[in-house]
Amino acid sequence: MEIPRKDIPYWVGFSFIPSIGRVRLNRLEVHFGNLVDAWKAEPSELVRAGLDSNVVRSIVSWRPRIDLDTEMEKLEQFGVQVLTWHDAAYPPRLKEVYDYPPLLYVKGSLLPEDEWCLAVVGTRRATAYGRQVTEEIVSDLARSRITTASGLARGIDSIAHHSTLDAGGRSIAAFAFGLDMVYPSENTTLAQRIAQQGALISEYPLGTKPRPEYFPRRNRILSGMSLGVLVIEAGVTSGALITANLALEQNREVLAVPGSILSPASKGTNRLIQEGARLVRDYRDILEELNLGAVAQQIEMKEILPESDTESLLLKQLSTEPTHVDEVCRGSGLPVSTVSSTLAMMELKGLIKSIGNMKYVLAREARQEYRVKVD
Repeated sequence: MEIPRKDIPYWVGFSFIPSIGRVRLNRLEVHFGNLVDAWKAEPSELVRAGLDSNVVRSIVSWRPRIDLDTEMEKLEQFGVQVLTWHDAAYPPRLKEVYDYPPLLYVKGSLLPEDEWCLAVVGTRRATAYGRQVTEEIVSDLARSRITTASGLARGIDSIAHHSTLDAGGRSIAAFAFGLDMVYPSENTTLAQRIAQQGALISEYPLGTKPRPEYFPRRNRILSGMSLGVLVIEAGVTSGALITANLALEQNREVLAVPGSILSPASKGTNRLIQEGARLVRDYRDILEELNLGAVAQQIEMKEILPESDTESLLLKQLSTEPTHVDEVCRGSGLPVSTVSSTLAMMELKGLIKSIGNMKYVLAREARQEYRVKVD
């Protein structure tokens, strides 16, 4: 049942009132038949609808402060649409969650193929290993037509969004605040890209500022709309573990990338695996766990081979572990000017990746072809 567009302002109005969630909004809908009449109802009628006196006082207090026409103008100005739980475009898997948001603000588009969605979360302090693993796995997932969802935070979240978009995939960012702002602010350009190649979503109306208690609630949306949650690097107190626990409560799959037992960034993920999470080595493990194994056959990986003896020599100096350019020079016997210029060209071709601090690793495609060559 689609909600008439003329009713949407009243859904928006109720989203401002902190004490009104899914259960109470449903009571109002059932009692009044629509939220237009519920918004205009007298306090006594709200009580008869099943709301307690404290909630009724909250509604009566908030209504005069909310200009519905102004709020709808703001939504149009920021290019934000509103989806209620009755709309066909509302994520169907999210409605399976007990505490699903009755309304979603959306900037961008939610498509039917987003039903094949995986939440990717992790630490804000990603290591070089975490960055490399995220880029490789998420890029392959994007080429497998899997939508990724994350929280736009620094670290693993941002890397996952970037990697998805760079591979031509769809990404969804769930906000713990209004869609008229971006936090952290340095991800403003990234948020714009996501809105073009996916969607920004929030249950909070425009003007809502980030608050610590909003982020755990946001995480239930990430896990709820997804087939599962992939955790890449998380300390023992990481918020990513909250998302993993929510996924378990929602009967979603939990997957984790293992890391060094000496790395604080991997203690949380290693513990998840110890407790039963699926150990992930590459994207194929994810597709298998989610019963999407056939999707792997659809990936068309282009063949990338070295084009000169110099490139072949430099490839032999690199591996999956970060290697400093000075080590490459010593191992190859080539001058730094030749090594630096050749590595720069190899990165443009996709043979290798720079991970910062003048360190390089083999790109996944190059590793596969290189192994064939030397074996």
